[in-house]
Amino acid sequence: MNPDADKLWRAPRWALAALLALLGMVGPFSIDTYLPAFSGIAVSLGATPVEMQQTLSAYLFGFAFMNLFHGALSDSIGRRPVVLWGLAVFTLASAGCALSQSIGQLVFFRALQGLSTGAGIVVSRAVIRDMFPPTQAQKVMSQVTIYFGVAPAIAPIIGGWLFVHLGWHSVFWFLTAVGVLLWGANYKLLPETLHLTQRQPFNVQHLMRGYWQLGTNPRFMLLALASGVPFNGMFLYVLAAPAFLGELLALEPTEFFWFFMLTIAGIMLGAWLSGRLAGRIAPKRQIRHGFVIMLSVSVLNVAANLLIAPHVSWSMLPIAIFAFGWALMVPVITLLLLDQHPDRRGMASSLQAFIGSVANGVVAGVLAPLVMHSGLWLAIASLLMMCVGLVSWLYLHHRWPEIGQTAHH
Repeated sequence: MNPDADKLWRAPRWALAALLALLGMVGPFSIDTYLPAFSGIAVSLGATPVEMQQTLSAYLFGFAFMNLFHGALSDSIGRRPVVLWGLAVFTLASAGCALSQSIGQLVFFRALQGLSTGAGIVVSRAVIRDMFPPTQAQKVMSQVTIYFGVAPAIAPIIGGWLFVHLGWHSVFWFLTAVGVLLWGANYKLLPETLHLTQRQPFNVQHLMRGYWQLGTNPRFMLLALASGVPFNGMFLYVLAAPAFLGELLALEPTEFFWFFMLTIAGIMLGAWLSGRLAGRIAPKRQIRHGFVIMLSVSVLNVAANLLIAPHVSWSMLPIAIFAFGWALMVPVITLLLLDQHPDRRGMASSLQAFIGSVANGVVAGVLAPLVMHSGLWLAIASLLMMCVGLVSWLYLHHRWPEIGQTAHH
């Protein structure tokens, strides 16, 4: 933690949480805003569904790759420059997307967007740990998760509206404007939270060695899998939205927001409860509650899909409850994970984001296109994703029972 933390930010704590959450929102916004415009972009650029899916995968793999460096760069040159450069590149890449004349150009600029958006998510986590002691950090992390949860709900509503009224280019012009506004806000408000004494030299060899240490640390990897993979249990439905909502549930692009509203309500409630429980119950118990909820609802979802056809009246509810369970446990696991290596929090946050986003990229590029036309297969894939996280957590719990035993200090 930064010894001068209380001098760096004079405004109320929620205001810093809001600023950091807006930074973290750039990522989900870049994914979800253009989903309702998928069909329109495909027609306009003469792209196949597989090529359209690549605009998503290119973004996610760019995001995953660069995540390995955002944290380490912020550990050496400071948090502020990484955020400002990230936002500048994001703004230019969004304008590039808006001006794209072919699917190849769009895929290229989407990859560039992906390379830059991770800066906000990775660095905001590190800033929280620079600024707050652990129990407070969990509260702020929960506040950020709540704001962060709003983004995927608003994004498709805005995207659908812009697409219907102004055409698909306007979606990317909107993201360009978001980039400009956020750059201005962070330039004015974001303090440098990394203390000079805590800076690490940036050295690629040193960096790779650090990743090797973290990557071969079974506790770290199991925590990363436990937090990163279950997210895909609900993210799969977000990626499959054009098929799941448009084909299976017969919703219009402007009606997609119902699904996102429900899911986000689940995330916000879970994150709110997670913040309320901070310091009251052992982290371990909180994680267990989250997994019990996700497991129960995933099994019910598979059973329901076996028995009845997907319908708008019930099909979206299980994903919202799943999201609630996920948001209840993820702030806790994230903090346990960052505290595995207190001297390398930026790097730990990077590697966590990398593992999560590689999983997202594989799900977007490989799994989603395979299962998105069937309610049953979506439910089974979602259950399997959750089980990867559950098994990782159970094994960790069995091998190192002391992890998460007591509330954070």
